[in-house]
Amino acid sequence: MRNSRTVAPANRLPAVVIVITMTCVAACAATKTHDVPETASPVASAHSDAGDWRVRQGLYFKRNWGVELINITPVSSGYMLALRYRVLEPDRAKVLNDRKSKAYLIDEASGTVLAVPAMENIGELRPGATPEAGRNYFMIFGNPGQLVKKGSRVSFRVGNLRASGLVVE
Repeated sequence: MRNSRTVAPANRLPAVVIVITMTCVAACAATKTHDVPETASPVASAHSDAGDWRVRQGLYFKRNWGVELINITPVSSGYMLALRYRVLEPDRAKVLNDRKSKAYLIDEASGTVLAVPAMENIGELRPGATPEAGRNYFMIFGNPGQLVKKGSRVSFRVGNLRASGLVVE
């Protein structure tokens, strides 16, 4: 005779499956999965790249050219790019405001050369006055067809001043 209090093995199977399932679910929930790094947005990486450039090259331009290159940003819905800079030493920064020396931005990926557009009534979209210390200036470059986008690396050329690896923010 069997004892009525013992459970037959066939009756224990659903209970065992439930216990194992619950244990696995609890173990999986407690286990930390490996975080997959999110791909950075082009804008965020552009800002960090631009900051890296300022750290690496900024001191050179302050010492040798008397300017601090602030940033390059798209304006006019991306059909133009604005280069902003601050004059620290006007004698050294004269080349930036000299209208006789042509200014260019060159896209490093495609080699596209962007120039400062000249308007009929206004002239070139860049400063021509004698630079003053502590003042911010800008130059506008045409970007037809929005060829240069945020995150692109460009080179800036005006007179003898050359700056490579600038990032469009």
